[in-house]
Amino acid sequence: MRNESGTQARGTVELTLAMVLSGTLGIFVVESGASPFTVVFFRCLFGAVALGVYSLVRGYFRGHGFTARKLGMAALGGVFIVFNWVFLFEAYEATSISFATVVYHTQPFFLVVLGAALFRERITAAKFGWLGVAFVGLVLVSGIRPGDTASLKGLGLALSAAVLYALSTIVTKRVSGVRPHLIALVQVLVGLPLLLPFVEFGEGGQIGSRWGWLVGLGVIHTGVMYVLMYAAYQKLPTAKIAVLAFTYPAVAMVADWAVYGHHIGVVQALGVPLIVLASLRVTLAKPAGSAPTPVAAPAPRTGAHAPEAASPSSTRSA
Repeated sequence: MRNESGTQARGTVELTLAMVLSGTLGIFVVESGASPFTVVFFRCLFGAVALGVYSLVRGYFRGHGFTARKLGMAALGGVFIVFNWVFLFEAYEATSISFATVVYHTQPFFLVVLGAALFRERITAAKFGWLGVAFVGLVLVSGIRPGDTASLKGLGLALSAAVLYALSTIVTKRVSGVRPHLIALVQVLVGLPLLLPFVEFGEGGQIGSRWGWLVGLGVIHTGVMYVLMYAAYQKLPTAKIAVLAFTYPAVAMVADWAVYGHHIGVVQALGVPLIVLASLRVTLAKPAGSAPTPVAAPAPRTGAHAPEAASPSSTRSA
């Protein structure tokens, strides 16, 4: 019992650190001074180096478990993930880190809707109700006034990012028997040729001393953060993962206020707990007909940018 308690405590620290790092991602994006396509390209480049070195040192390439089909599915998930990042970073520019992050956390609802549309998964009356609550929260958070084209554009970009993330999750969940570190590595590698035509290499000289922010996005937010998350997922039950995942938007909002002075208004603030509550209820809902027993998160076997490997709640990270 003491062993289990210690393991969960370590997992809690690891996941909290991962979510805190994730909450600072927007600062690194903005401070880099590069365009979203350029930022994502270099995040993929430096992230691939970080994940590749880690996987090599840990011996993950031996018995990797990839087949042609699994590799193709991982790559397809990578296409969705890469453009998910582009849309999210564009949303930061159009509005603010706080606004974009809160809207982006509607991901679980798109998973529900896409599951119903693509696989005819049943949506219960309770889920419909929570989707309605989340929609009300989203309307409040958006706070869009007539003529507020920047907020409207940011809303559309953040929602598009959430949809792409949900699509990546659906695809990547079908890759089993492969370590999530390797799937994430495939996905960032896919981003390199995919984004190459859109990268403005002329920005390199303008970025100057801010290259450290781009390196940080790859090494810290794609290497260290993922390693912490995957380690934590093996140690924590689903419910705890779901709750701790909301450290990410909380830190993002605080960081955005502390660094840039951005904050959401009173009416917008009323929408945040509605989205959080609805998201938790949808994430932790048991499948129809399942036994009411506690579910522990297994070792992650699939991965996206913040994979759904361990549980549905792991769709919270950028």
